[in-house]
Amino acid sequence: MNENNFIAPLFNNMPDEDSEFIPLMTSEDEEQMNTENIPEELSILPLRNTVLFPGVVIPITVGRDKSIRLIKDANKADRIIGVVSQKDQSIEDPTSSDLNKVGTIAYILKMLRMPDGNTTVIIQGKKRFQLDEITAEEPYFKARISAFEETRPAKGDKEFDALVSSLKDISLEIIRQSPNIPSEAGFAIRNIESPSFLINFISSNMNADVPAKQLMLEVADLRQRGEMVLQHITRDLQMIELKNQIQSKVKIDMDQQQREYFLHQQLKTIQEELGGNVFEEEIEEMRAQAATKKWSEPVAKHFFKELDKLQRINPNSAEFSVQRNYLDLLLELPWNEYSEDVFDLKGAQKILDQDHYGMEKVKERILEYLAVLKLKGDMRSPILCFYGPPGVGKTSLGKSIAKALGREYVRMSLGGVRDEAEIRGHRKTYIGAMPGRIIQNLRKAKSANPVFVLDEIDKVGRDSHGDPSSALLEVLDPEQNTHFYDNYVEQDFDLSRAMFVATANNLSSIQPALLDRMELIEVSGYTREEKVEIAKQHLIPKQLKEHGLSDAQLKFTKKAIEKLIEAYTRESGVRTLEKRIAKVIRSMAKSIAMGENPVGKIDEKDVLRIMGPERYHSDKYENNETAGVVTGLAWTSVGGEILFIETLISKGNGKLTLTGNLGEVMKESAVIALEYLKAHAEQLLGIDPTLFSHYNVHVHVPEGATPKDGPSAGIAMLTALASLFTQQKVKSKLAMTGEITLRGVVLPVGGIKEKILAARRANITDVILCHENRKDVEEINQDYLKGMRFHYVQHMHEVLKLALTGEKVKQAIKLEVPKTQQKSKETVSLS
Repeated sequence: MNENNFIAPLFNNMPDEDSEFIPLMTSEDEEQMNTENIPEELSILPLRNTVLFPGVVIPITVGRDKSIRLIKDANKADRIIGVVSQKDQSIEDPTSSDLNKVGTIAYILKMLRMPDGNTTVIIQGKKRFQLDEITAEEPYFKARISAFEETRPAKGDKEFDALVSSLKDISLEIIRQSPNIPSEAGFAIRNIESPSFLINFISSNMNADVPAKQLMLEVADLRQRGEMVLQHITRDLQMIELKNQIQSKVKIDMDQQQREYFLHQQLKTIQEELGGNVFEEEIEEMRAQAATKKWSEPVAKHFFKELDKLQRINPNSAEFSVQRNYLDLLLELPWNEYSEDVFDLKGAQKILDQDHYGMEKVKERILEYLAVLKLKGDMRSPILCFYGPPGVGKTSLGKSIAKALGREYVRMSLGGVRDEAEIRGHRKTYIGAMPGRIIQNLRKAKSANPVFVLDEIDKVGRDSHGDPSSALLEVLDPEQNTHFYDNYVEQDFDLSRAMFVATANNLSSIQPALLDRMELIEVSGYTREEKVEIAKQHLIPKQLKEHGLSDAQLKFTKKAIEKLIEAYTRESGVRTLEKRIAKVIRSMAKSIAMGENPVGKIDEKDVLRIMGPERYHSDKYENNETAGVVTGLAWTSVGGEILFIETLISKGNGKLTLTGNLGEVMKESAVIALEYLKAHAEQLLGIDPTLFSHYNVHVHVPEGATPKDGPSAGIAMLTALASLFTQQKVKSKLAMTGEITLRGVVLPVGGIKEKILAARRANITDVILCHENRKDVEEINQDYLKGMRFHYVQHMHEVLKLALTGEKVKQAIKLEVPKTQQKSKETVSLS
């Protein structure tokens, strides 16, 4: 039932000092009312939000001018009006079509002028009527009406009596369970004798909307109307019972919370008596810190909301420490706090040159960024990826960049990271949740624009916990990282001003989408000359300082450094070289500490004495006295090397044997070279093509324990086979690298810098390359290429023209087709 609706009419029906007593309708009153005649025409009052039932007394507030005039006129006359509800309650000025067709004749009991100027009228329903025709709309509605006949059950109908009894019982139960309905309403229900009036009374006061009540008013059969009312109030009772159950449960929970609150307040009072409330002081301190932060309005709003939540939590509960840690993180993060960039380009150049030798491309890119930043004042930082072999200074380069820019330096190692939460953090709902490593490092840096080194990005793993490289897509995308979302922080953080520098050894293991977001800069291995300079300028001074020695106490000759590089290291970088230098210096430091008289200058002999026997021997060019042997060039993870392609021929049936731990691609290169020679034997070599089917060929690449693969030995293999079948010498001190096709086209290969430097170390003077590799040679410091000649080719016949001298080797093998084959061939040709 509608509790508010129940109250208003009941108070009008009860004695009050300031109002007249209006008794409930009795059965006699109802019979008298039913015998009254209804007028043929009646003034009509539209109602917006209620329905009047016969016998029921309700107050209505009249606000429309038409309605006020109607009430005044009726009050002066016989006080009889017709009341009809509107179909649509939102219509302010209804027309005849907006009115329902069934209404109730009403008697004006009292008209009151309220303090706010409105007119309130207390009316009582009499009989229902059918609205037949509107006869006038001004100054208010008038209509012709007819009686609405009601069908009632016969007296003594037990089923109907049970229905009426159920209505009374459920109504009384609703009144009992509803605290807002006064208990006097139960007296009213019990004292109603007329079944019709009881149904009308409950219909008027129950919790139903206007259309539902109008539908009940239009039902002529009293039994049917009673059943409809019973259905409604039964549903109301069920809702009230459910509501009371929920409120009872909540009250128990609230009682527990109130108990905790009172205890907490007592504890707070005790703490204040003992010398102040530390908890409240911490809260106020956090508020003061928050006032100094430069965060955005959404972040500030979120922080204070979480702070208010902290105040409501018992400090002794586990949740309190979780919430406190979260708020500490928000306060310590550098929201919109940036360090000032240093725009001294010459100073930045000097710092980069001091820390790293060479690396001109990298330094140029950093200075370009600084120059644009200086001119524009604000720009998104680039996302760079330095890739190359280990030990070439990729990671330390990030530190130098930070130093040159005047920014904070942050390094995050990604090697072995397999959980996405390492990048994006855990949700706070988990036990032991914490932010991702991006946020953690920004918290340490206390700046939102550090140089952020993502070390070993190619070694990121993946498992059932997710793919961290996919999480890095958001971090390394300039279009997305302005709103980086960490699951723990739950607020967007702007990473666009941070300069990300990733390092990698192998690009093939990096996810393509991630690779696409980075600007790739190759950091290739160092030449021997570069390593000597790095040792002089960086490694030796660093190790002397770490071992407590000065430059005056110990010096290295250039020959000693070269010996360390060539005989004791095999790498592209300088990491092992630094260890070897440290070993030499330790040995000398030991001599000084023991009071001996160590030499002040380290030469080759000292290196051999301290380091022991040489560990590595560089391959040197041998000679061109053997047919079928060609010098090739190879790239390895520790730099370039020369390798020898050896071939041997023996009588047989044309079988090709490949040895030397060769990969599939390298084996295919040997097959392509041999097939190309077979197809062009007469044009290229001037030999009989049938010769190949009478000799077996064996191709071997020395150092069989070392796996070898790749297409770059293609032209070397073809040249070796050509030399083998013609028994011609290969040009002295010549090396070559390039891929071949079945058409004899020479294709470009990679690792040119490392290969050429390996050739130089091996005293090679001439190198054959694809013409498309000319650009790679031009990028190398020309000082390292003195005394070397480069021959750029496009086709295999150019290679053979350059490589083969035309001179037979000593003890050349005479290759010929067996005589029986020649005779049969002549016979065939004669026929």
